Amino acid sequence: MPIDNQKLTRRDALAWMARAGTGAAVAALAVKATRQAEAGRTTWQIDPRKCIQCGRCETECVLQPSAVKCVHGYAMCGYCKLCFGYFKPDAARLDEAAENQLCPTGAIRRKFIEDPYFEYSIDERLCTACGLCVKGCTNFGNGSLYLQVRHDLCVNCNTCRIAENCPAQAFVRVPAASPYLLKEQL
Repeated sequence: MPIDNQKLTRRDALAWMARAGTGAAVAALAVKATRQAEAGRTTWQIDPRKCIQCGRCETECVLQPSAVKCVHGYAMCGYCKLCFGYFKPDAARLDEAAENQLCPTGAIRRKFIEDPYFEYSIDERLCTACGLCVKGCTNFGNGSLYLQVRHDLCVNCNTCRIAENCPAQAFVRVPAASPYLLKEQL
């Protein structure tokens, strides 16, 4: 570009446009390469159809507590008074007393809606991925509780220790762009 009182010549304008065009082309190529790299990236996830709730997600994860958490598929839930993921099978009463709850950490919250309906939610800070609630819900209920790797917590190990030790081979690689396998969408 001209400095002070110098006139802008056609040659200067063309040279400036050529440099700007080259810069834009380089930027476009960089964006394209980044998108291709993103498209090829994968991450670990649990296939809820294969998971057998063995409890290894809690013990094998390099993080403590585990990056795996229980997820509640609200669209599948029956909002039952007797939730097999919430209550122990031999519960004396159907109330919130700790001795009646299946979850050892009290991570499942129960809220009364109207008789006989209750809404259940997961407090992820308390969830250790033991799978007891998921096993109860899967074996005796509608399967609305299931385990998933929370990618905001996961350190994305190149080789996942849980995947290596999963007896059902329920850990699979999924595209990083869509990292969750939601049971209600499968």
